[in-house]
Amino acid sequence: MDRKFLSLFAVILLLCFLSSCSSHPEEQILKRYFSALQLNDNATLSTMAIEPVAMETESWKIISVGEEVVDSFALPDMSADEARLKKELEDHVGITLDARDTWDNAVYEGERARTRAARRAAQKKAEELKVKYDEVLNEHKELQKSYNEAKAAAAKEEEIATFSLGTGEMPTIRSFTGDVHKKEVDVKTEGESGVKNYRVKLRRYILKDETTGVTHRGRWIIVKFQALS
Repeated sequence: MDRKFLSLFAVILLLCFLSSCSSHPEEQILKRYFSALQLNDNATLSTMAIEPVAMETESWKIISVGEEVVDSFALPDMSADEARLKKELEDHVGITLDARDTWDNAVYEGERARTRAARRAAQKKAEELKVKYDEVLNEHKELQKSYNEAKAAAAKEEEIATFSLGTGEMPTIRSFTGDVHKKEVDVKTEGESGVKNYRVKLRRYILKDETTGVTHRGRWIIVKFQALS
């Protein structure tokens, strides 16, 4: 057979393969995932999924594939929100301590009051200040909760993005821009424990480092297996 024809045929096969991977990434990654699962290859599973799920399965098939959704990379905004809440929380520490000190001082004054009228007045003042302190303390707790949630969400998004890019730690990733491609795939599995359905959430990050101008094209990864039945 002509060598030129063989070369052309090989190129066509390669293009078809790449096109298939691009058009149906869910088929490729799930095929590799379930193959590794049947071999108990945890090392391979951990390269494809943020949270690998062990399941007993002898066969599987894709039931439905959702439309691909593209969102803007949210980590820069999430990081900014985390920094804002951290600053508010730090500023509120002094406010909370001042409210506590004011209440403590009122209690102390009541303890040192010499007359019954003075003690009653001091007690009333202390009670009012205690109510105010409780309000300030509750505000502080809410700020702490909001900050903790924002911090955890940003850290998780950074972990997932870095995992998709597959380049190890990226100290400046929180300043990157770009898109996040998402797909949801419903899968049916069959094993000794019966039939189970899962919704598999996939993502791919394509991000640009604005400092260097380099675009990082991440791979499709499994973010989560959500049991449906």
